[in-house]
Amino acid sequence: MKPLASTHSVTALESERRSLLRLLVAATFVVFFQGYMVAPIIPQLSKVLHTSEQFTGLIVPAYLIPYGIAVLVYGVLADRIGIHRVMLASLAAFSALSILTATAQTAEQLLLFRIATGIGASGVVPLALALVGRLYVFEQRGKALGWLFGAMAGGMAFGSPLGSLLEPHLSWQGLFLVVGAAGFALLLMLFPRRDFIATAAQPVMGSVRDVVAGYRELLGPSRARRTYAYVLINSIFHSGVFTWLGLYLEQVHHLDPTGIGLALLGYGVPGFLLGPAIGAVADRWGRARLIPAGLLIGAGAAALLTLPLPAVAIPLVAILLSLGYDMTQPLFGGIVTTLGGKRAGQAMGLNVFTLFVGFGLGSLAFGALLTFGFVTAFAIFAGVELLIGIFAFALFRGERPKHP
Repeated sequence: MKPLASTHSVTALESERRSLLRLLVAATFVVFFQGYMVAPIIPQLSKVLHTSEQFTGLIVPAYLIPYGIAVLVYGVLADRIGIHRVMLASLAAFSALSILTATAQTAEQLLLFRIATGIGASGVVPLALALVGRLYVFEQRGKALGWLFGAMAGGMAFGSPLGSLLEPHLSWQGLFLVVGAAGFALLLMLFPRRDFIATAAQPVMGSVRDVVAGYRELLGPSRARRTYAYVLINSIFHSGVFTWLGLYLEQVHHLDPTGIGLALLGYGVPGFLLGPAIGAVADRWGRARLIPAGLLIGAGAAALLTLPLPAVAIPLVAILLSLGYDMTQPLFGGIVTTLGGKRAGQAMGLNVFTLFVGFGLGSLAFGALLTFGFVTAFAIFAGVELLIGIFAFALFRGERPKHP
């Protein structure tokens, strides 16, 4: 990696770095917005496309699981040919495929477009996270990662309510057209910064054998294995609970799409308002207590949904659920940025693979548990999250800063 300070003054470098971070945050928001804007309109889509809600619900994991799998390829490819090339090409594919999704005529076609978009889009967010790992030293990385993970939570948060609120006015096709246009606009703004991105993260050459050896080396330390395991389980929990909240509100509280959107507005608020602050606290005091606390808050939010709550209490539950996410996944991401060495793309690629596969599996698992009812599904998810939260106090006790 070239020393950036040799070609930029400190002031110019910091200005360029902040400008790039803002664009990466915006791109992350759009990618996650597109991923979750369909979740609350599953009942409406099932009627329009003349299929069951269970089948229509597959459009969420159909995007998330291929996204996670393709990340493994993009991370390695970025290490070989450069983050800037892969990231920009992926953003272009995401934008084009989002627009093409609006042409789907059947549920099966919609499903195929979602799979293709997941594959095309999966080089944007993980490489943004890896790039932050190159641009910021570890002691400053938590705040920057807080912005990116806050954008993830915000995309999920605003994607769901705005999907419900805007669909009656724009139609579901219009939603995909708007997202595709936003993606192209961000691509035009990122393109002039490709040289800065390339300088920050130089390619790392190697054979397929080196890549396999890299994964073995990456997963060798117990710190890496437990971090990736927690990323998987925690993502299963959050995606499972959040994906089906729209259907829960429709069937249990009998809300219309507008009511569902308003009820879910609280999700993502902590990420937007507190994400960088949580990251800054983690940089200063460590992750040893924040991670377990976040897991327990998430478990408590899911447990509340097993109670006969009034609809007006759901926004508060959504805020707690979001806070649990913001106190865990960004902090796991910070740990992952210390694991990859020169192969930052590979390490972060594995992290996002684990994250998105967990998102997809969580949606599928919760959907399967719905045969036993919402109360049972929420109780099982809350119980698992509670257990891993308790164990986290011991497993992450070493995640403290060396120099407070």
